[in-house]
Parts: sequence; structure tokens; C-alpha cells
Amino acid sequence: MKANRLLRPAPLATLFSLLAASLAMAEGEAAAGGFSEKSLWDMIRLGGPIMVPLFLFSVAMVWLVIDGVQRSGQKRLMPEGEVEKLRNFFRAGDYVGAHQSCADTPCAFNNVVRAGLVNVGDGKEATEEAILAEISREQQRQSTRLSYLSVIGVCTPMVGLIGTVFGMIGAFGELGKGGATQNTSGLSEKIGEVLVATASGLVIAVPAFMGFYFLRNRLQGALHELENEVANLFRKFPYHLAEGVHVGDQELYANAPAWVEGSGAEAPAQA
Repeated sequence: MKANRLLRPAPLATLFSLLAASLAMAEGEAAAGGFSEKSLWDMIRLGGPIMVPLFLFSVAMVWLVIDGVQRSGQKRLMPEGEVEKLRNFFRAGDYVGAHQSCADTPCAFNNVVRAGLVNVGDGKEATEEAILAEISREQQRQSTRLSYLSVIGVCTPMVGLIGTVFGMIGAFGELGKGGATQNTSGLSEKIGEVLVATASGLVIAVPAFMGFYFLRNRLQGALHELENEVANLFRKFPYHLAEGVHVGDQELYANAPAWVEGSGAEAPAQA
């Protein structure tokens, strides 16, 4: 048992010894006047082939953040002009005009109001259920792309870890060729690949997670305001006057049972 405990830290100790050797070699090159400061592009190249997928992840992260900021804004989900337009329709009692306005200008707010208007003939409970269902659909629709930010935040450190593993394999390969003292440049390059790949994965993952949680909270706040505004529109709705009324052009498929119409069909047997 004690022997196993002593053997477990061996890979970590080997990594630290390689890092120390690399630093010592860098100091030796600097003392000899052969050291040159690396640019950002040199550091990226040092990360090896694994930097290609990490670069693609970074581009996707930036695009998703920009797209999420645009989509989750309150002005995008419920434009002020559309809100005021529907308020005027409701004040005038023109619910058919309100439904047509929602159909002509689709947005999250109009979609929710339209879903409520379609169901006003079925009563208050059915209308509220339709409104909540449409809000849930809008939330799901808006959250789909945001979830990819979380995926990037989880995957990029793992991709960087793959680069770390391959860099360590290469470092041990360089040691096997002739030792750290005979192949200093190759060993330094592999150690650099280990560090750059790990750091790059973390540099992408941290802002991806921050962007995901920021945009998720921003979206939830905007949808909460949308729900409040829709509730204000329908608060004094005269459901008793709209009973049985169908607003909109959506076809209703369910009809009276065939046996009631006198078609000769028999009513189903009761259990």
C-alpha cells in the first residue's frame, strides 16, 4: 500500500522535473545571447495542432455571445412599438386587429399575445395555459443557442488536456532520443506545447461560462418582463363576452360527434 502511494505522484514529479529542466535551458540560452522573446503568434504555433480546434471553439464562442446579446435583449423580445400598438388594440376592443397585427409582425411578445387571443373563446384558464405554454416555447427557442456556450466551456479544457497529453508524450520521446542535455530545443518545444494547450483551453472556457450565465439571466429577466406585460393586457379581458368566439384563421378540426349529426353511426359503449 505504501509503495503504491509513493508511485502515484511519479508522473507529476516527472512533469515538474521537465519544467525545471526547460527553464534551466531557457536561462542558459538567454545567458548565451541566443534567447529571443516569443510573439503571440509564436506562442500559438507552439501549442501544436490542437490549437486548430481551440481556435474554432473561440470563434464560435465570440459569435454565440454576440448573437445571444442581440437575441436576449428586452427590446428584441418585446419592441416598444409593438407593445404600444397592442395596448391600443386592447383599449379599443379590437381583438381581431390585435391578432392580425401579431401575425404580421412576429416577435416573442406578439407570439405570446397571439397564442392567448386564439384561446379566449375557451375561457380564462385555457387562455392562461396557452400563454404560459407559448412563453415556455419562446424560452426554449432562445435558450437553445445559449446552451452551446456551456458546451464550449466544458469541452475546451478537455481539448486542451488532449494537447497536454500529446505534449507530454512528445517530451518523453525527446528525452528518449538523447536526454535533456543533448536535445534542449526539442524538449523545450514539447514542454511549451503542454503549457500553451492547457492555458488556451482555460482561456476559452472561462469567458464561455461567464457569457452563458450572463445571457441566461438576461433572457430570464426579459421573459419575466414579457410575461408581466402580457398579463396586464389580459387582466380585464371580457371572457364572458368572448365565450365560443374563435379569433384568428387557425382551423379547428374537432367537430360534434358523428352520432349526434344523425349519420347513422352508433355512440361508443360506456364502460
